[in-house]
Amino acid sequence: MVETRRLSLVPLAVEDAEEMAGVLGDPALHTYIGGAPHSAQALRARYERLVAGSPDPSATWWNWVIRLREEDRLAGTVQATVTATGRGHAAEVAWVTGTPWQRRGIAKEAACGLVAWLRGRGVHTIRAHVHPDHHASAAVAAAAGLAPTAHRQDGEIRWELVDSP
Repeated sequence: MVETRRLSLVPLAVEDAEEMAGVLGDPALHTYIGGAPHSAQALRARYERLVAGSPDPSATWWNWVIRLREEDRLAGTVQATVTATGRGHAAEVAWVTGTPWQRRGIAKEAACGLVAWLRGRGVHTIRAHVHPDHHASAAVAAAAGLAPTAHRQDGEIRWELVDSP
């Protein structure tokens, strides 16, 4: 578990699917991340795959739900896929906060906590891909210490934090 001032980043569990279906249920939430809201049953199947871990032995999946401690409820997710590189480890990170919890600094706090946790474990490169029109997510990436690069993937801008060797 990762603790921040207001949040607990709790390892994802299959049992989170029911509550998370409500958290992620707003179709507007998917404007930049794509897809559509999943039912609790579809999320349960997805979470079963995620909890089982990466089928690629060179990648480790870290998936957490964001729990607001004071309200004792879930508000989103953060995730990291960590892989070995020639210089150590790199992580691809992502975050999503349910619509009712946006504009409260929750994604920023969660992403900063995730990045600090990864850096504390020796991950030297941290990347996120952000839609060029998703200004809120770009602000979260910047707050977490990532900077935009010239690299584009599937129309999204790669943001990156690289520690010197």
